[in-house]
Amino acid sequence: MASVRALLAAVLTVLAMPGTARADEPIDFLQAGADAAVAHGFPGVIGLVRRGSETRYVHSGYGELSTPTLADPAAQFRIGSFTKAFVAVVLLQLEAEYRLSLDDPIDRWIPGAVPDSAGITVRQLLNHTSGLPEYADDPRIALPYFAGINPPLARSPQTLVDIAMQRGRVGAPGERYSYANTNYVVAGMVITAVTGRHPADEVRERITEPLQLRDTTFPVTDPNLHGNWLHGYTWQRDISVASPQIYGAAGAMVSTLDDFATFARALYSGRLLPPVQQAELTTTVPIPDTDSGYGLGVLHTQTPCGPAWAYLSRVLGYNNRIIASEDGSRIVLVTGNEFHLLADDASGARILDEAAVRTFCAL
Repeated sequence: MASVRALLAAVLTVLAMPGTARADEPIDFLQAGADAAVAHGFPGVIGLVRRGSETRYVHSGYGELSTPTLADPAAQFRIGSFTKAFVAVVLLQLEAEYRLSLDDPIDRWIPGAVPDSAGITVRQLLNHTSGLPEYADDPRIALPYFAGINPPLARSPQTLVDIAMQRGRVGAPGERYSYANTNYVVAGMVITAVTGRHPADEVRERITEPLQLRDTTFPVTDPNLHGNWLHGYTWQRDISVASPQIYGAAGAMVSTLDDFATFARALYSGRLLPPVQQAELTTTVPIPDTDSGYGLGVLHTQTPCGPAWAYLSRVLGYNNRIIASEDGSRIVLVTGNEFHLLADDASGARILDEAAVRTFCAL
């Protein structure tokens, strides 16, 4: 919910701004925002603007502080909750193959895995209306993760679900939207039950390999990043090494600006799904106290220049946002390499949000 409200605050800020002279190009708005965000505390920022076949990049600050090394728009970074869209696509493709239905009760596939799960469907997992609680807020998860001591710890999906269910349900199945990473951990368990394979294998064979996303991975146990990567920080402390098992199917993936923009275009343009499943992907439920709606791993909102698909994805060390036109032909993607799991009220993050909205509306 905090992510949605941050995005809406950025939209409202842009709406309220008096008329100002336009920059020569949309990319100038994003570059100015990247520079300002670094001046307000981000170690580094990288970003991309894609319109049709044209792609342009911005960068500011450092991708690694100890050397130091300039932030590189080609570097890999942890994409956090952007992972959810990949997982949703896998389940929608399985439905198109008649291997499951999104309206199946989860007990059909993982009986007994989620206590008191009667009435919860696969669809409710994907649009966050299951009523399941959030495991990531539990001190047993949050504190060691924040402290950077999670890499040696093994956290199976079932362990995460068990911790979540000790916190008590937040609503009845289908009652209302309530964001919880638990939903996608369970969704990953459903994928394994249907296919007999880890969600990472399905994502690779169904999405990253067909789209030739060569710098996109779904790590399962390796806590390290490899090759050319953007270091993630929390209060200037390098927190790049992090257990992928803490978020798993809810947020473990690693990608680049180019790769994720390619995926987003394929996703929103309907390239990855048949029409029936594309309609399911983009059918939203209302997010309380906003004018936005959540689909299946995607979020729809209003900008000053009309409706768009937008998402704020924050994982320890990385602060990511995307805004895309409804057909995926126009995309703004930007990430700053600092996040510390607290409420996102830092001026640097607000600057990035506002710059992304202004850039998108200039495309």
